[in-house]
Amino acid sequence: MGGPAVAVAAAAAALALLLGAVLGRPDPPPGAAAAAAAARRCAAPCRCLGDLLDCSRRRLARLPEALPPRVARLDLSHNRLSFIKANSMSHLQNLREVKLNNNELETIPNLGPVSANITLLSLAGNRIVEILPEHLKQFQSLETLDLSSNNISELKTPLPPLQLKYLYINSNRVTSMEPGYFDNLANTLLVLKLNRNRISAIPPKMFKLPQLQHLELNRNKIKNVDGLTFQGLGALKSLKMQRNGVTKLMDGAFWGLSNMEVLQLDHNNLTEITKGWLYGLLMLQELHLSQNAINRISPDAWEFCQKLSELDLTFNHLSRLDDSSFLGLSLLNTLHIGNNKVSYIADCAFRGLSSLKTLDLKNNEISWTIEDMNGAFSGLDKLRRLILQGNRIRSITKKAFTGLDALEHLDLSDNAIMSLQGNAFSQMKKLQQLHLNTSSLLCDCQLKWLPQWVAENNFQSFVNASCAHPQLLKGRSIFAVSPDGFVCDDFPKPQITVQPETQSAIKGSNLSFICSAASSSDSPMTFAWKKDNELLHDAEMENYAHLRAQGGEVMEYTTILRLRNVEFASEGKYQCVISNHFGSSYSVKAKLTVNMLPSFTKTPMDLTIRAGAMARLECAALGHPAPQIAWQKDGGTDFPAARERRMHVMPEDDVFFIVDVKIEDIGVYSCTAQNSAGSISANATLTVLETPSFLRPLLDRTVTKGETAVLQCIAGGSPPPRLNWTKDDSPLVVTERHFFAAGNQLLIIVDSDVSDAGKYTCEMSNTLGTERGNVRLSVIPTPTCDSPQMTASSLDDDGWATVGVVIIAVVCCVVGTSLVWVVIIYHTRRRNEDCSITNTDETNLPADIPSYLSSQGTLADRQDGYISSESGSHHQFVTSSGGGFFLPQHDSNGKLDPFAQGLACLLSGTFGKPLKRAHLDAFSSFGQPVDCQPRAFHLKTRSSPDLDSESEEYGKERTDFQQENHTCTYKQTVENHRTPNFQSYDLDT
Repeated sequence: MGGPAVAVAAAAAALALLLGAVLGRPDPPPGAAAAAAAARRCAAPCRCLGDLLDCSRRRLARLPEALPPRVARLDLSHNRLSFIKANSMSHLQNLREVKLNNNELETIPNLGPVSANITLLSLAGNRIVEILPEHLKQFQSLETLDLSSNNISELKTPLPPLQLKYLYINSNRVTSMEPGYFDNLANTLLVLKLNRNRISAIPPKMFKLPQLQHLELNRNKIKNVDGLTFQGLGALKSLKMQRNGVTKLMDGAFWGLSNMEVLQLDHNNLTEITKGWLYGLLMLQELHLSQNAINRISPDAWEFCQKLSELDLTFNHLSRLDDSSFLGLSLLNTLHIGNNKVSYIADCAFRGLSSLKTLDLKNNEISWTIEDMNGAFSGLDKLRRLILQGNRIRSITKKAFTGLDALEHLDLSDNAIMSLQGNAFSQMKKLQQLHLNTSSLLCDCQLKWLPQWVAENNFQSFVNASCAHPQLLKGRSIFAVSPDGFVCDDFPKPQITVQPETQSAIKGSNLSFICSAASSSDSPMTFAWKKDNELLHDAEMENYAHLRAQGGEVMEYTTILRLRNVEFASEGKYQCVISNHFGSSYSVKAKLTVNMLPSFTKTPMDLTIRAGAMARLECAALGHPAPQIAWQKDGGTDFPAARERRMHVMPEDDVFFIVDVKIEDIGVYSCTAQNSAGSISANATLTVLETPSFLRPLLDRTVTKGETAVLQCIAGGSPPPRLNWTKDDSPLVVTERHFFAAGNQLLIIVDSDVSDAGKYTCEMSNTLGTERGNVRLSVIPTPTCDSPQMTASSLDDDGWATVGVVIIAVVCCVVGTSLVWVVIIYHTRRRNEDCSITNTDETNLPADIPSYLSSQGTLADRQDGYISSESGSHHQFVTSSGGGFFLPQHDSNGKLDPFAQGLACLLSGTFGKPLKRAHLDAFSSFGQPVDCQPRAFHLKTRSSPDLDSESEEYGKERTDFQQENHTCTYKQTVENHRTPNFQSYDLDT
């Protein structure tokens, strides 16, 4: 408040003197004179400028005396001060800013009581080697402290609590910093500058400054930045780390800087941009990476920086811009990629940059992007400025700038452009400036449009273009050539005549691409091949030229690209480029596909599991293209498990599952791997094990004495269970009346007797267990019949009658081979003085036998555990190769019945062969002795017309057959034996 009062007093004194002079009063009041004198006084040799006392550059070695009390700002810079007395400024109550730059101070000076009022203290360019907290405690109002250009080497002891907002420690010798050094400034510090020091590493948790907005670390020696290095700077807006030589930014290096908007990393040694070190920069708007060594931008680099509006990548080592190089930067406004080595730009490299207004691609190696591609800049709907200055563009097609409808500024200067197709710029309706300077133009009829178009759009001041061909127009400006001067007398630029063709090849084979072009110029021709738009530097090529037309006006040039031992990496699109001094011609792109037959890496294995478990089959294959895996069951696509939603196929895991496996899942499973090169298959058999069980309930039976009794035990299980029968808990006594069919599932008792009654137990067993069931058989006595008609018809003259021949015919089919079961004929004769209860010669199986058993009825093998009857020692078993047996009838003397003798002999020779009626006709007589000597059959069938046609062929079969088996012939007829009509059955082996 003293400063304004003094000024008012001085003004009042001056006014009094003036009035005195005017009014004739030479002596002013004493107080007014003193005030005026004080107002005019300024400490020599300083200058007073309002509240500023400027004592800078006065070579002062000590503080001037009698400093005016009105001073608020004191500048003592560029002097020789090395010490300041503490009370020398005590009267400067208005002092707020003190500058002591470029003096010889070695410590922070003590300014006495006035220190508490100081808000700015600048001590740059002194000799201070250490910042001592006790020297700063007195500056309780200090907001700005500048300690730049001193000799401070470490930041060790934490600063005291101050109101500092701006702290500058630039250009010192700081090599190390201790965590917590700035912690006491956490609530106030806004700007921290540590530029031009010797800091090589930033300790973890170094900056706990939640209010800091700007941090500068330029020109240090920080090579690596670890993750979470800047944690604690949540309010930071900008970070500058230029010229450090940073080579590695670890993942999460800038995590925690979620509000940062500007990151400057220019002039370092970074080689790659990845999302790892950009993680957390959600609000970043400007990223400056010029003057690094960046050669790659990872595909997902910008995942966490999608609010970026300006990106500077100038002066790096980028050679390609892929379709994912700028993915996600929909808000990007300015993109600088100048002064790189970019020669490859993918078709969709800029797609997604919908907000881009400036694209700088100057001083790169771009050529074919403009010369050959259609719509390389598609997607840049808002682009205003496109800079292509200083590239290698030699020709411009009409579709080169497709999509740039909003473009206003196009710079094509410093390119040796030779040709421009008609209306190459016509779609850019808003174009205001076109910069073009070239002296290499091919001024033929195709360029006639350009001078007129440039003039109509008033672009003459930006275009400097002259002709290089034809020779007549060489060096002339296109604006000086009349429209009639642009003629097409020749075609010096190469023109493609033979295009390379698309091919497919097997891995490891060799192939070639052929391309030809013609030109009327003798300019040296160069050849190149590209794969997927990238130049093949080490390609094996053969080039030659020949005259295409008589007289030698046109030369045709051919280039052959040879690919040997092709691999999958050889796949792609191949294109030839033929160039001379007048430009380049690009062929179509021929696609190469490399195929490889699939090969299994996992094959399904045979599997045996219990029912109800889960079946797991694996199958995987390699091939090119990647093969498709398909499954089949038993050669078809009918999967019972699929219908019941128990089947699961997991292609990603190469696994085929069947849960809750059932018997119907048994089968052969085929895995097929197929691609365009072919297919392969592998099989695995699934076997399901199931404990034995009864498929049908066991039913008790009641039969009349003499009838045929059939006991059923229909068994299920896997593997098929083995069946065993017992009677009354004892081994079953087997007689000639007992037969077993369908794998012992049927117990057939012919001519049942009362003794056959009882409890029959069926026991089934396999590897998984055993199951038992009981059937009770009841036999009731034979009823009495007195019918004279029946008796008369069944008795002969002496009272004895031949009841007939009981024939049991059961057809057996062996599973898997369709073997027709053997015919077993049981013949019995008995005397009956009372009556006969049957009037048939055959015994039929009951109608309730399951159809699948009755159609496959058979007599099974004789079972272990059964015992013969008392007369069993007299029984004879005639076994056959078919696996069944025949129980023949014996007479009272124990001799074999003649009929049975013949049948037994026949079966012994022909069992398992087709049983024709010819065999059975042999039984028309039984009186002669049995002759089992080998001989051929030549018997004609009488009762089977259907077989007559086969007799001739069959006789031939018998001729071969007699060499292996005995043939039985019977010549005598026994009149008192009634022979039934025989049927023939084929045993299909």
